[in-house]
Amino acid sequence: MSYFAAAVVREKGGWTAAELSLRGAADVDEVAERLRDVAPDADLSLLFVEADDTYLVILRLDEGEDLRVFGSDSAYAEESRLGALLVGDLKTSVTGLDEPEEVRPAATSGDEDSDQPAVDPEADPVGEADLLTDLGVPAQRLLALCAHEGMMPADVTAEICQVLGCVDDVEELREV
Repeated sequence: MSYFAAAVVREKGGWTAAELSLRGAADVDEVAERLRDVAPDADLSLLFVEADDTYLVILRLDEGEDLRVFGSDSAYAEESRLGALLVGDLKTSVTGLDEPEEVRPAATSGDEDSDQPAVDPEADPVGEADLLTDLGVPAQRLLALCAHEGMMPADVTAEICQVLGCVDDVEELREV
């Protein structure tokens, strides 16, 4: 299963992005350690992991502590070793939220006539959907983005990074 992992960190000078290798990681704590190493003094670190144009996992560290994780679909844990490592310990499905708002994508990273798979609208999101609320992406918005038919994980990441103001940095990583 192929993946793209982009670390997005906020330091005093603003947001920066770097690609992160997850090869050989033994557990989610080791992934968090690798994220910390990108910018040890960052006040906020996010990791966007997109797998096979199907799954999205977001990890968040505040000042290098308090790891929070959201996964677009619990099935990712069954599909790959990396999925099991990132979301396998998340037992709680995201439920009980208000009706998701309608999504009107602003940024897309692909051709609309593409035959690539979309994020499954029947997915079972797990973890903390509210991990980006203070950054302008409330839980309902994140869930709506993930469930929107035709939205791929790269599109969801682009939408979030657009709100954060670092979409160009992440898109540059994709082009390398």
